[in-house]
This record gives sequence, structure tokens and C-alpha cells, in this order.
Amino acid sequence: MITRRQSLIGAAASALALKAGPSLADTVGVSDSSIKIGNTMPYSGPASAYGQIGETIGKFFEMLNDAGGVNGRMVEFISYDDGYSPPKTVEQTRKLVERDEVALVFQGLGTGTNTAIHKYMNAKKVPQLFVATGASKWNDPKNFPWTMGWQPNYKTEAKIYAQHVLQTQPDAKIGILYQNDDFGKDYLEGFKAGLGDKTSMIVDEQPYETMDPTVDSQMISLKASGADVFLNVTTPKFAAQAIKKAHEIGWKPTHYLTNVSISVGAVMKPAGFEAAQGIISAGYLMDSTDPQYDDNEEMQAWRAFMDKWYPDGDQASSFTIYGYAVSRTMVKVLEQAGDDLSRKNIMKQATSLRQVDIPLLLPGITVSTSPEDYAPIEAMRLQKFTGETFELFGDVIAAESS
Repeated sequence: MITRRQSLIGAAASALALKAGPSLADTVGVSDSSIKIGNTMPYSGPASAYGQIGETIGKFFEMLNDAGGVNGRMVEFISYDDGYSPPKTVEQTRKLVERDEVALVFQGLGTGTNTAIHKYMNAKKVPQLFVATGASKWNDPKNFPWTMGWQPNYKTEAKIYAQHVLQTQPDAKIGILYQNDDFGKDYLEGFKAGLGDKTSMIVDEQPYETMDPTVDSQMISLKASGADVFLNVTTPKFAAQAIKKAHEIGWKPTHYLTNVSISVGAVMKPAGFEAAQGIISAGYLMDSTDPQYDDNEEMQAWRAFMDKWYPDGDQASSFTIYGYAVSRTMVKVLEQAGDDLSRKNIMKQATSLRQVDIPLLLPGITVSTSPEDYAPIEAMRLQKFTGETFELFGDVIAAESS
């Protein structure tokens, strides 16, 4: 079990150090030569497939430090395993804030886990940045000014699926499998909002718990309901199970899969490519398995990073793409902060991103934030799994149009 990762490289700090800014004495987790960034990640437990995100981030900061750090400071990335368990997340986060004294917490993964520390982080006034969950609650600057998401929110994504169902199968019977927590319920709420007065199209809703061994019984019930459209609101382990089980029992609905589980390497391949054909999802990141990006400069730079710094990482996984892109966003914030790395200024810079082009985002999708809008990415494109990769179709759909 991985309990701690540090990517602070002991280089000649004196040669790299910047002069302390006027507020350095008042900052936490910052010295002339380094900045501490904390993280919790499910390296074990039911969502351990996401552990590759934490691994990628750690390797990214190692690469960054090898090139001189950011604004002359090395990044000390401290990452603890929380097993996707909210009580463990609370324990590990308190350790990061109170013992390790990190400047900020970055990319903690999971809706339930981040909810467990939401009030604590804001009471402590510690930036809880770019959390790895699309719950809509992270865009609440009035009540939680120290917390911000990164990816498109779940309700927006779910509305996109609902609208596509209404456009293509207006007489559909819809079955839904969802994780019985804030993550699943956010998608469910957004999907129903997208259906509007057509929620009667839903003929069956099957919840599952994260500690369930399988979702086989739920899949059998969904097939028996007569549903010809399937909304699959699951994390990777259960997504692969659901895809495989549908194929085994001969159920062939139009299948919509949440973006958090579209990894070809971690979901589609284990489920079986034959079983995954035709699955529809929505994306905002380039797909490393899509040949159209073979000559793309951003994709080539990512592959070079993976080859050198994370050779054991899965280059067919969306999670390694994701980890790299969100790390680039974090670096942009630190660059804008300059030598004022107080928590207040870090948060100010995180809320001052203006149409930033982040490597590996789909063309036409940028990162923008403001003090009134904490949702960095608010656009997606539909895509369908064909062969061994996803193929994009349609135009970029922005949140305001969904």
C-alpha cells in the first residue's frame, strides 16, 4: 500500500531559490526553495484504478523539479492513501494540514471523500484545489470559497445524455445503474432535469454500494425491466462489471457511460472490447488510443513524459492523461502566483484563469474561472466507442447550452 509520495528533488536549492517575498513569513508550506502540496488518493480499495492519477501527478512534479521547479521553487508532493473511505480521508487530510503543514491540498479524489473534508478545509482556509470529482457542489464560492473542482460537473454531463436520448430515442425506456452516494445522485438529478417532464421514460433505477462485490443482480433486474436505454453511473470497477454482464446476458440497450469511467485501459479492455462496442459518453480530454492524435504535439509531449518519468504507467488510460492535464493547470496557478504563495493569493490566482489552453484538452475547450464561477471546464463533446477507441461526434457542447 502506498502511503506517501514526495517528489522533492534535492537539487542545489541555493542556486534555485528566490528571495523571500514580503509575505513569506506568513505563508504555510512555503520556503525560499520549495512549496508543499498535499493530496489524498485511493491507491487501495474499491476505486484503486484511480490511483494512476496520483502516480501521474507525482511523476509530473518530479519532471517539473528536474527542470528547475516552478518560479525557482521545488514542489514537494505529499500523497496519502485514503482507500476511497471518507473517515480515512479526514484522518489523512488533517495530517497533511496540521502535521505536514502543506500550502494547499490538490486533486483529492472522490465526491464522498471530499465532502467529508469540505467544511474543515474552508474553516482552516486551506485551498482545496481542483478536486477530482465533478459534483456541482464544488462551484459554490459564496459558501465554500476555498474549494474548487476542475472537470465538467456531473449534472451538466448528465443533461447532455438526457438531451441526446430525447433527440434520438424519444420513446425510450430508460434503466439506470448508479452509485448510492453523492456522486451517483448528482448524475441522477442532472439526468432527470435534462429529461424535464419526460422522467416517466425511466422504468428502473438500481443503486449499488461501493463495497458491493458485483453489480450482477442489478444488471439482471435492469434487463428484466424492458429498458432499451441504459445510463451507467459507476466508477471503473463497477463500470467494467456492468459492461461485461450486459454482454453476457444478451442485453443490448443504447448504453451511456459516465466520463469518469471511460478509460480504455482500465475499463473497456477488462470488460472486453466486443462488449463495449457502441457505448456513448462525453469527453473533454484527448484520447491517447485515438490515432488522430498520433502526430499531435501535446500528445507527443505527454508520451515523452510517460516514457521517461512513468514507464510503468498505462498509456491507454484516460487517468494518466487526466493527471498530466490537471497538473499543468496547477502549475499555471503557481506561475501566476509568482513569489506570493500565501494561501489567499494561491486561491486568488486559481479564480483568475482566463481561457487558458491546457495541454490535452479537446480543441475548443479551455479553462476559465472567476471569483463568481469556480467551474474551470464547462464544455464537452459526445463520443462513441468503436473498435478499440472512442470516436468523437457532434460539436462542443457548453454548459450554458445544456
